[in-house]
Amino acid sequence: MFGETLSAPPPPASTAPEPLVLPKHLLYSIFARIGGSGLDTDAFETLRAAHRGGFLGRAVAYDNRQKEIPARLIYSLRWHPVRLISFVDRPYYYGAKKKYLDWIVARQLETGRYDLFHSWSGDCLASLRAAKRRGIPSLVEIPTWHRDRGRLDRAPSTAPKKKGWKENLLLERGRFLEEYNLADLLIVLSRMAADTFRIQGFPEEKLFYLPRGVDIERFRPGPRPPVFRVVFSGALIERKGIHTLLEAWHRLALKDAELWLVGSVHGEAKPHLKKFWRENIRVVGFARDPETYLSQGTIHVFPSSLEGSAKVIYEAAACGLPQVTTRESGDVVNDGIEGIIIPPGDVDRCAEAIRHLYDHPEIVARMSVAARQRVVENFTWDHFRARLLGAYSRAMQLR
Repeated sequence: MFGETLSAPPPPASTAPEPLVLPKHLLYSIFARIGGSGLDTDAFETLRAAHRGGFLGRAVAYDNRQKEIPARLIYSLRWHPVRLISFVDRPYYYGAKKKYLDWIVARQLETGRYDLFHSWSGDCLASLRAAKRRGIPSLVEIPTWHRDRGRLDRAPSTAPKKKGWKENLLLERGRFLEEYNLADLLIVLSRMAADTFRIQGFPEEKLFYLPRGVDIERFRPGPRPPVFRVVFSGALIERKGIHTLLEAWHRLALKDAELWLVGSVHGEAKPHLKKFWRENIRVVGFARDPETYLSQGTIHVFPSSLEGSAKVIYEAAACGLPQVTTRESGDVVNDGIEGIIIPPGDVDRCAEAIRHLYDHPEIVARMSVAARQRVVENFTWDHFRARLLGAYSRAMQLR
C-alpha cells in the first residue's frame, strides 16, 4: 500500500526521487460541490493539485463555490433535472442524483479527451465502464470501508424481485462491488479501511493510502479553558458513538467539567440525551465554524465505530486537543501520544480514558503539543496534495 510514510526522514542527498508519471487531462467527478466544507473541501484541494500541476481537464460536480480554479474547468450540475423528483424520500433522490452525475461523466469519458479518471465510490459505475472501454486508467476513493466491512460471511443475494421506478433509483450493494473491481486503483483513507479490502482478497498494489488534510491556520490551539471541557464534534448519531460518550459522562459526574456537543442532533440521539442528561452538558447543534468550539476545549472525545478517516480528528488535533477515540475513526491519534485509543461501544474504557485525562493535566499538556505537531508534520493539505500526485502517478503506471 503506497503513500503511507509519515514523519519519514528526508532521503539521502544522493538518492534522486522517482519521477512522477502524471496525466495530461484529468477528469474528476464527485457527488458534492467544489469548495465549502467536508467533501467539498476535499474536492477543492484535489482539483488544486491537478490545476497547479497543469493537467486538470475538467471536474463535474453539483456546484462550484470557489474562485481559484477557472469556472471553465468546472462542469456544474447545480441546475439539474433530478430536481423534478425532489419529492421522493432522500435515499431515492440521492440515488437518482448520483446516477445522473454518473451518466453525464460517462458521456464525457466517451469523448476520448481524458487520460485519467478520478471519482468516488457509488458515483461512477457507468463512468468506470466507459473508462475501461477507452483504456483510461481510473481511481476511486472509498469514503468509509469496503461495502461488506471486511466480512466474509455475507449472505448471498436472493433472486431479483420486480422493481418499480423508485426502487431503480436506489444504490444497491452490487454497484459498489463492481466499481471496486473496475477501478485500477482504490484510494483508502485509513489502515482499518485498507484491511477491509485485504480481507476480501484485493491485492496490495490496488490499494493507495491517502489520509485527509486540514487547514492548520484555520484550526489552531486556543487558550486553555477554566474548566475541564470535553468537546464532541460531529453528527449526534450512534455510529459516531454519541450514546457511548453520554453514558460515560453520566457515570463520571465530574466536578468543574462540562461537555459540549457540536453537531446536528439526530432522532436516534434524543433518547440517550434524555436518559443521560446532566446540567453540565451544552448542546451547540450544527456549527459552520467548528474551530470556534474545538479551540475552546480541553480534550476531544469521538468514539466512532465506522469512519473512513474522520475529518474532525484532524481538526481537533490541529487545535491541540488530546483525543479519546477509536482506531475505526482514522490514523491521526497514536495511543498514549496524541490521545487514548478505546474500542468502539466500550463505555467503561471511554469513562476511564476521560477520567485519566481529567486527573492528569500534565498528560493533557504533553498530548496537546504532540497532537498539533503530528498534524503540522503529516496532515496539512500540502501533504495531501503531494500524496495525491503519487496516487495519480501510480494509476498511470498500472495501465
